[in-house]
Amino acid sequence: MKSGVHDQTQPATVRVFIALAPPDHAKEELARELRPAYGTHPHMRWNRIEDWHITLAFLGELPVATVPLLRPPLAALAAARRPPSLALRGSGDFDDRVLWSGIGGDLDELRTLACDVRTAVKDCGVAFEERPFRPHLTLARARRGDHSSAGEIARGLAGFTGRRWAAERLHLVGSNFGRSSGPIHYRDIEAWPLGDGDPAGS
Repeated sequence: MKSGVHDQTQPATVRVFIALAPPDHAKEELARELRPAYGTHPHMRWNRIEDWHITLAFLGELPVATVPLLRPPLAALAAARRPPSLALRGSGDFDDRVLWSGIGGDLDELRTLACDVRTAVKDCGVAFEERPFRPHLTLARARRGDHSSAGEIARGLAGFTGRRWAAERLHLVGSNFGRSSGPIHYRDIEAWPLGDGDPAGS
């Protein structure tokens, strides 16, 4: 991994990913289920509810100047795709530390969208590390040394099934990861409504 610390000419960068976001009512439904865990596990580093998202492609640190290249193909892709019908369902953890909610619904359509997003990024000449697509929504992270909290909370959420909802927008997101000592915050660089599946808009 290139640190770039020695290169004073390196352009400004932003950490970028492409995602879908559940609507407010779906997030509130899951938040109600999580409320007891907020009280019993306050030491968990909980993600802000407004930042909950389903990552389709994680691009990592990109030069700011390359971000505009992504806008036209992602806008066209969004317009040509119908909103997948999804639901927040169940829970689990990664490596006993990362607590997540699972995703149900039109998973084949979701996987196809993720594949098409990644192809569009690569066609722009933007290189990124290809990670396996595992649909989930990250909720919290346990502190180092805590190997039980994430799994305990996940077991309590295993039977959760939220109402279905349509993913309405494709989001190009930037984060402040590594730029402050506080929690990770995300902001939309741009977001495009998903369309009706007709590339010509007819």
